[in-house]
Amino acid sequence: MKISILLPYKENFSIEKSGAVSLFVNDIIKNSQKKNLFTVYGKTDEKKFLDKRYINLNFINNLFRSNSNIYINKFLEHEKKISSDIIEIHNRPAYVKKIKNNVSSKLILYFHNDPLSMNGSKSIKDRENLILNVDHFIFNSEWSLGRFKIGLSNLDSCKFKFSVVYQSVNKPKINFKKKRNIISFIGKLNRAKGYDVFGDSIVKILEKYPSWKSIVIGDEPREKHFFYHKNLIKLGYKNHKFILKKLEETSISIICSTWNEPLGRASLEACSRGSVPIITNKGGLPETSSSAIIINELSVNNLFKEIENLILNKKLLQKLQVKNYKEFKFTPNLISKKIDQIRKSILIEKNINILRNNQKIKILHITNFNERYNGRLHYNTGRRINNGFIRNNHTVFTLSDRDLIHNSKKITDISGSKYLNKKILKINDIFKPELIVIGHADNISIDTFRKIRESNKNIKFSQWFLDPVSKNGPDFKKNKDRYTTKSEYMDTSFITTSPDALNFKVKNSFFIPNPCDQSFEILNNHKKNPINDLFFAMSHGVHRGTLKVGKSDKREIFLSKLIRQADKNIKFDFYGFAN
Repeated sequence: MKISILLPYKENFSIEKSGAVSLFVNDIIKNSQKKNLFTVYGKTDEKKFLDKRYINLNFINNLFRSNSNIYINKFLEHEKKISSDIIEIHNRPAYVKKIKNNVSSKLILYFHNDPLSMNGSKSIKDRENLILNVDHFIFNSEWSLGRFKIGLSNLDSCKFKFSVVYQSVNKPKINFKKKRNIISFIGKLNRAKGYDVFGDSIVKILEKYPSWKSIVIGDEPREKHFFYHKNLIKLGYKNHKFILKKLEETSISIICSTWNEPLGRASLEACSRGSVPIITNKGGLPETSSSAIIINELSVNNLFKEIENLILNKKLLQKLQVKNYKEFKFTPNLISKKIDQIRKSILIEKNINILRNNQKIKILHITNFNERYNGRLHYNTGRRINNGFIRNNHTVFTLSDRDLIHNSKKITDISGSKYLNKKILKINDIFKPELIVIGHADNISIDTFRKIRESNKNIKFSQWFLDPVSKNGPDFKKNKDRYTTKSEYMDTSFITTSPDALNFKVKNSFFIPNPCDQSFEILNNHKKNPINDLFFAMSHGVHRGTLKVGKSDKREIFLSKLIRQADKNIKFDFYGFAN
């Protein structure tokens, strides 16, 4: 798999002058499970980049053409050579149309700003077109997602395309005893960031509380605001590493924007270092912390009061420092994991888009259909899944592996598995399936999968598995081996134990419940007033209906005890033991 990341034109992916988008991208690729699959594209005049996987699309400016247009063309020149599986476009919805017209890759579009303020997503029509052409949208806050949805209708059918993923910051260990009496303001020194209000407030604070200091990090060439105090330290522009280090000793951070910030990275960074954020109720800022101090109406007096309250109430200040730090969870590792899951889901979507479009495909389904038991094991999961394939209009060839090997045993093939594997290869040659699904088909050899893959590189393999594979479950090692042995060749694996609950990993694995089927589950007991209160059926062996003679079972002991001790009005409906 190959993933290309396209930064906004003029976004600086450099060590010294990196913007918020670059910092976010750098974090997610370094912590991704797919870290070796990325190429990042951008344009900068700097020489030192955040990551070696960066390609600088430098070009000489042409006065007669749009720089952004040249930038996209340069990117497409590279892209047509490598044919990425996924292209991730950051904060430039206007790039989507041209890229979509020139590549077949899946597209992810990230919004780091208000969608209604950006070319390519301002109008309802713009956003409707984006929904048609983009495979997944990632917003940096619920507020940004809400803005995108304004004026759009019938979103239920495409809500799977929308995710909110917050920006990430690493979370080091913080020694709160080393916190100093420092109040920070970090960002552009302009009215939109509330710097004018901050300046007037902080001078009053420093006059009244001389044991406190304030640091200001940032610049703004287009606006000039002058505030002076001997304890007000203006550091100018500093790189990200310096800022995070300073926040480790900072006690209070002011993020008092007067405009609707889509999120507010400064607040996230403050929380990750245990600095109490005082924020305004604007845009996505309140989403950065559940323990921030929020100012609903920004004024010099209101900001002064909130800062003073923390200075005077040292226990509250320390409590909020620790609380913001402990509650902070937007680490690069967590955020990268979430984005990796999104990538995985849209690639699976790519592999099965013919299913979504209701087109027929040819499926070879190999599992135990239990033909030799004269119907006793007819009601099994394999048949339920098979019925689902057929109801979805697919052509299905069924192969009952255990019946086949049972009937094919001979001296030269004691287990019958040689005949099974030869038959699978012949079916593949003649039937030419597009998808092979196996369920508990333990006798298929790895060599058979390899030969099929060599004969058809576009074929997909999938497995489903029902038996318990959790560490404390019965037959753990045996079931784990059965499940994992073929996983290397599987494009997807579906299991009735959640993959998140396992102490081992299988790529592209997903939870499924035990399925029902409308032709099997016909009694609709949930709609009736049942005669009995509690049903349980047990046996030694699938659907045998009895326990083996001379074999004890803990379930039998438990059920007998339950009957003795339970309320006499409870009606039990137990099968498989005590005649």
